[in-house]
Amino acid sequence: MTLAFERLPPHDIEAEEAVIAALLVDPEAIFQVAPILKGEDFFREKNAWVYEACLALWARDDAINQITVAHELARREQLEDAGGQAYLAEVIRRLPTSIGAAFYAKIVKRDATYRGLIHASTAIMQMAYEAPAEVDRVFSRAEELLQRVRGGDNFRDFVHISQLLQAFLDEDAEAAERRQLASMTTGYSDLDTLLGGLKRSDLVIVGARPSVGKSSFALGIARNAAIIDKAHVAFFSLEMSSEQLAVRLLSAESGVDSTRLRLGQQTELEERRIIRASGVLSEANIWFDDTPVLTAPELRAKARRLQGERGLDLIIIDYLQLMQGEGGGGGRENRVQEISFISRTLKGLARELDVPVVALAQLSRAIENRHPRTPMLSDLRDSGSIEQDADIVMFLSREELYVTPEQWAMQHPELPESTYPKGVAQVTVAKHRNGPTGSIELRFRDRLAKFEDWVLRTDEPPL
Repeated sequence: MTLAFERLPPHDIEAEEAVIAALLVDPEAIFQVAPILKGEDFFREKNAWVYEACLALWARDDAINQITVAHELARREQLEDAGGQAYLAEVIRRLPTSIGAAFYAKIVKRDATYRGLIHASTAIMQMAYEAPAEVDRVFSRAEELLQRVRGGDNFRDFVHISQLLQAFLDEDAEAAERRQLASMTTGYSDLDTLLGGLKRSDLVIVGARPSVGKSSFALGIARNAAIIDKAHVAFFSLEMSSEQLAVRLLSAESGVDSTRLRLGQQTELEERRIIRASGVLSEANIWFDDTPVLTAPELRAKARRLQGERGLDLIIIDYLQLMQGEGGGGGRENRVQEISFISRTLKGLARELDVPVVALAQLSRAIENRHPRTPMLSDLRDSGSIEQDADIVMFLSREELYVTPEQWAMQHPELPESTYPKGVAQVTVAKHRNGPTGSIELRFRDRLAKFEDWVLRTDEPPL
């Protein structure tokens, strides 16, 4: 055992240098590597410095090559310790290609994970040798250490909705043909009339307080764009798992209560509707990524890679304030700057990929203390730059969340009880850079977590 711990931990210097070489010779390689690796994943410190310099250049939209990386290292006072220009030139000379960059990045990440396991197991062993009186605390700490290693592997690739539904229904999906679209429909008739659809290169912010239904609204847009317009949709979920989102979509599409669906309590008739809905959704090109800790550069890299490999027409992010900038901030001022960086990155991404980017956003509590409770642009949390960068800002609100039927009757004695806004959702377009603003109403079906027009589609499944 002693000899085992005298060995160097797992590492592959050649793989690390292959990653560095790829970044120095090919500007596009960063999009393959950035979603996989962080600086601390490198075993050799100078390779970590070079990689972090590449990330910094990329975040500033500067070119990545031997000269710019050397300048960045010099700015950080690391160039000499990293081996200078000679080391960068030698790395390029040994492997002057970017072929296999993602493959080498995964090797580096794998070894970093193994090193994390070694550190965790060493700490667990030390706790066991100390033999504290409370065994449960040792187990709890051990599980925490292992979970940290497992959670540190943040690279989660896109998962097609058909794969998620296959696990639920054991069905396969067929690919749909890509169609170039000038704009995407939201599937909500009055909203599409007001906006003229979702335009390419637009940043669209959808703001609401918690529990109003932001995720359900966004899932509805994803479903409608993918099925009605045959669009390719990337859905980044930082709050809910891909499996949860897939089941929500299946519930909304089939008209079967999501709780009954998860518990397997559906009737034979409902089972047929579920199978039919699964077939419809499996044809949709919706790609989920549920990486819990996602930075703006990582999202940009993943979206660009998906566009190159599968095609991309629409990006949806749930939700903006859960994202990180280049590496997190500490304190209110830094967080405001970070949100500003994220919103600028998302607007730049919309223009770069020529697709609409729909980002959900959390609103401040101010709305709850205001009468009427109509959201305003000032309610956007953390940064005014969200409003500045967005082409469209719309808000969701549901009065029934704040007023009971009894309170409504007291406040409106002149109105009949039937006017209580049960299931009424207000969508307020507060900013529209290239068109009108205004409000429309949608129906919210709580047990299906689904927004829809008040006039149902003709293909609405029977309930």
